[in-house]
Amino acid sequence: MFNLFKPQIRTRFAPSPTGYLHIGGLRTALYAYLFAKQNRGKFFLRIEDTDQTREIAGAVDNLIKALKWANITPDEGIIGQQGGKVAEKGNFGPYTQSQRLPIYRRHADELVKNGHAYHCFCAPERLEKLRHDQEAAKQPTKYDGLCRSLTAKQVASMIKAGEKHVIRMKSPDNKVIEFTDLVRGQVKVNSKEIDDQVLIKADGFPIYHLAHVVDDYLMKTTHIIRGEEWLPSTPKHLVLFEYFGWTPPKYAHLSLILNPDKSKLSKRQGDVAIEDYRDKGYLPEALVNYVALLGWNPGTEQEIFSLKELVKEFDVKKIHKAGAVFDVVKLNWMNGEYIKKLPPEKFVEMAMPYLEKNIGNIPDKKLAQKVLLLEQERISKLSEAGESMGFFFAEKLKYPSELLVWKKSNQAKTLENLNILMGELEKIPDWSRSNLEDYLLKMIKDRGLTNGAMLWPLRVALSGLEKSPPPFDIASILGKEISLSRIKTAIMSLQ
Repeated sequence: MFNLFKPQIRTRFAPSPTGYLHIGGLRTALYAYLFAKQNRGKFFLRIEDTDQTREIAGAVDNLIKALKWANITPDEGIIGQQGGKVAEKGNFGPYTQSQRLPIYRRHADELVKNGHAYHCFCAPERLEKLRHDQEAAKQPTKYDGLCRSLTAKQVASMIKAGEKHVIRMKSPDNKVIEFTDLVRGQVKVNSKEIDDQVLIKADGFPIYHLAHVVDDYLMKTTHIIRGEEWLPSTPKHLVLFEYFGWTPPKYAHLSLILNPDKSKLSKRQGDVAIEDYRDKGYLPEALVNYVALLGWNPGTEQEIFSLKELVKEFDVKKIHKAGAVFDVVKLNWMNGEYIKKLPPEKFVEMAMPYLEKNIGNIPDKKLAQKVLLLEQERISKLSEAGESMGFFFAEKLKYPSELLVWKKSNQAKTLENLNILMGELEKIPDWSRSNLEDYLLKMIKDRGLTNGAMLWPLRVALSGLEKSPPPFDIASILGKEISLSRIKTAIMSLQ
């Protein structure tokens, strides 16, 4: 039973507006969403834009649209756009970090006041030389604490003189920092390995480490699900939580998503942006289903999950520590399964734009609908609609006459068989697919002929292709008049 006295579970997705929503970002958002929903909690979207140099115009809008397309709807935080501005919902805003600068500054000053942080006036040139010397000596690269020893009077004088400075965290000396990661178990780090991290930059903007800690406390985040690249930074965050006297949230760090060659998933080897998959005709339900299984396994043979089923079955304890390989072949299979389950009218509506893109102007919409319904069982993504179906809309087919000849036959026999087919098909009044198939297969058997010798040239005559749907499907869609005309053209090409 749900415990009314237990703090409400609150998770978040907190991307930076630096471009598209990556497959890895979608998985992070999805897992945070699933965990919140199955615990009757709240999932919110926060935008972490403190690094203004990396922000890309329109990125926030793209993120919102991508999550909406994937049906991952935030309960609060950034929920959309209204009148060209970001729309928010919730009691802990603003949910965009660049709008929270006074909050971060106030908390940084508190750390300085309590002796947990200090002002640093070191010039970039000195820091670069320090890093270079440490690398040359094969030492860990970290700040040497020079400005720790400055007195309050010296600091005040330098600030008054307008000297540029940052605020750094004062890392504790020789302290073991231990925490339980929900995916990786117990993690121990000695504070000697932790740098005196910059918290507030010279431009007044906070570094991620401070902003994340302050925001997740004030926004009452209980669980943070994020990529493994943040695992080494977690001890710094826990130190800050301790300095502020706050209880930290629980962390779960997800392993990388990999290319088939086990390298990190990247644009070099394929699509990584959600909009790429959307534009190619992947269904959101299929992509979300597939991404959910990248690093998580329900422990059963089931592979097809609705979002509702994922909410019920998802378990953080079953997230794998090892990296997950992104297999586009498996994704294509899964997407094809979802396409097959679409109501016919819905499939036609969704696939028609792709058919028109691949074929061009289609004046006969009824023919297009018939072609699409033939495609529904065959394609793995909507963008394939019509890729090999142009022959349905062609006034005249172009193909070498040799293609009509089956591998176990010859030109003379093929010509004879096409004439037989022409004569038999002219007799058929019921031009439905099932009747065409029943009639022709019976005729072939009764005459002692073979399917290959008869159906191969028929299919090529109707499609002009080496590979195409069965001739019964093609003929039933083309209709009797056009079908007979194409067979007649094939006969003439062999004479």
